[in-house]
Amino acid sequence: MNWFWDKGPLYVKELQELYPDPQPHFNTLSTQVRTLEANGYLKHKSFSGSFQYYPALSRDEYNGISLDSLIGKCFNNSYLGAVSALVNEEKISLDELKGLIEQIERGKEQ
Repeated sequence: MNWFWDKGPLYVKELQELYPDPQPHFNTLSTQVRTLEANGYLKHKSFSGSFQYYPALSRDEYNGISLDSLIGKCFNNSYLGAVSALVNEEKISLDELKGLIEQIERGKEQ
């Protein structure tokens, strides 16, 4: 998805050329792109029988959907459960969490 956001509309062949050697097979990329389109992440325009793909969602929209999906699958739709897991696994400290809460509260006061 990043290449579509960064480069704009791409044909599968152009996408393939962006990969370093050894490049993935054309059919593999074509399948992945069609899956992204079927899931609503990409759209296409047809030019003489070739498809040029472009993002159906902005990067921010995609990130929001991805986060919602992750929270739903891994934390039973509990954002609090996700934050708790981050603290329990020491990915963020209690001091960092307190600082974030203070920062949010200051933002709401303004």
